[in-house]
Amino acid sequence: MDTIWQPVLSHLTGPKYKVVAQTIRDGVATGELLEGAKLPPVRDLAWKLGITPGTVARAYTILTDEGMLNAEVGRGTFVAPKRSFAPLFAPIEIDAAIHNSEAQTYNVNLFSPHLPSVGQAPLIRQLLSDIAHDPPSGVMHYPSRHTSQKAREAAVQWLKNAPLGAFREGDLTLTNGGQNAILIVLQAVLRGRKPTILVEELAYPGFRRAAELLRVNVVPVAMDEDGLIPDALAAACQSYEAQVLCTSPEVHNPTCGFTPEYRREQIVAVARKHDLQILEDDCYRMGAAVAPTYRMLAPERGWYVASISKTVTPALRIGIAVAPEGKGSKLRRAAEHSFFGLATPITDLAARLLTHPQLDALTTKARLGTNTYVESAVNILGGYDLKWRKDVPFLWLKLPEGWRAGAFCQAAEAQGVQIRPAEEFACRDARVPHAIRFAINAGVSLASFEAAIHRLRDLLDNPHDQIGV
Repeated sequence: MDTIWQPVLSHLTGPKYKVVAQTIRDGVATGELLEGAKLPPVRDLAWKLGITPGTVARAYTILTDEGMLNAEVGRGTFVAPKRSFAPLFAPIEIDAAIHNSEAQTYNVNLFSPHLPSVGQAPLIRQLLSDIAHDPPSGVMHYPSRHTSQKAREAAVQWLKNAPLGAFREGDLTLTNGGQNAILIVLQAVLRGRKPTILVEELAYPGFRRAAELLRVNVVPVAMDEDGLIPDALAAACQSYEAQVLCTSPEVHNPTCGFTPEYRREQIVAVARKHDLQILEDDCYRMGAAVAPTYRMLAPERGWYVASISKTVTPALRIGIAVAPEGKGSKLRRAAEHSFFGLATPITDLAARLLTHPQLDALTTKARLGTNTYVESAVNILGGYDLKWRKDVPFLWLKLPEGWRAGAFCQAAEAQGVQIRPAEEFACRDARVPHAIRFAINAGVSLASFEAAIHRLRDLLDNPHDQIGV
């Protein structure tokens, strides 16, 4: 619905864009601006208020980033549903299966992957008990390179199947999960007052979140079925003087795509021509790698990030960042300046867990268990435009013509199924497909998961009137 609302700015002081933003917040809080209300076009509001369109656009951008407004290309800017407001300090992830919850459940969270429990928990509990009894690093000391060395050596062994090229423990740094690894790499690489990074036009949202923390410009780059388009990447490099490309070539999140080796070589050529560093996120791969990493293809500029969250457990927050040849000290310095190092009990645990003789068998069981859920989802949703891969803990579904992703997600949630629309993986104002990503939640029973997917199938087969475009 449209609105004739117009803010009054005379009672507030400060930068005008902040005043406009706060007035809109006040309008929502008092009920003057209701859910779904359409705000005036930027130029119209700027003319009425006697300020520049850029000032109004900046205010709208702030509130869109906060989640209070929705900007829809070609339609306008609207007050978002209250349920979607995103407080600045709200959690960005919701655990897909609550600890000690029932495996049989109607409500199924498919936001983030949840591994099947195949013996990881007993092993970790035993190792924690052993470490508590006799902690190798003690419990009264700051972390140090010396106390974490065995953990780094264990991480080298754990990465034995990743095609990274030659590297040693001094080339890598342990981090508080994969997201922290991305942030540390960007801190180690970026320079200048307002640097720019490039991301795929649909990309892991953590790239943008890290960029926001560092006040970095984010520019999306066009993709095709093989990943980033080299010509589009070159054009972006020329236009924005970007410093880092953030990409997920092995398991593209959210589309389940894969960038073949020939395309990676073309991207490396562009990166070398424009002195672009490449940050590769490999956190979602559960099985064997298919193609060489960018660190192997471009050892002088390839930064690699992984974690144990999708193969062992996300609870321990153990991430790994591997620097290009000769740049391990820059990575280490960024981590040490940020948090000194992982807690010593965690590095002691990592040293034992990542080299434990049972670990390979456990990760194989977890991968095969996840694939059982993937297979069930594919069988239920057969006939729809579904992308999936073995050893990948999520699926990508393009909605049939006549469906909007946001409305479909709301209808799914009303049926007890939580999923993510494509827009969550895109930069603001980007054109996105009407598609959704749903993750494998093996923390609930297979029967509960299958029932949830059947409810998604029922929605696809029988769309409600309000969901149609």
